[in-house]
Amino acid sequence: MINNIFVNFHVKDLEKAKEFFTQLGFKINPQFTNEEAACVILGPNMYAMLLIEKLFIDFTKRPVSEAPKIAEVITSLFLENRADVDVLADKALRAGALNYTDPLDLGYMYSRSFQDLDGHLWEVGWMDPNHVEPF
Repeated sequence: MINNIFVNFHVKDLEKAKEFFTQLGFKINPQFTNEEAACVILGPNMYAMLLIEKLFIDFTKRPVSEAPKIAEVITSLFLENRADVDVLADKALRAGALNYTDPLDLGYMYSRSFQDLDGHLWEVGWMDPNHVEPF
């Protein structure tokens, strides 16, 4: 079983990226933060690593995507209730994110999407736990 998840994002300006995520209400873990990277705590055992592009390339040995021209992934964060979706999405827009799709409301699921300062795509959503069948 997986103990932790770290999703790595390349950023052009680390300080601006850190400020963006703290404005959304997330904390930065100083243990894994320096002048080249920052660890954003998304939730229990879930982290976004913000890496300056040079460091990101050192890890991948591949060129980085040209966000927002290319969508490399959509990172989805599902929250405890529907109201929290609007709160987080609105905070992101006030902090400089761009809306990239209309809200999706399926009754049992609700989501909003935004593009962060570096063009990475994020979705915040809620799903009625009674709708999900146990497996």
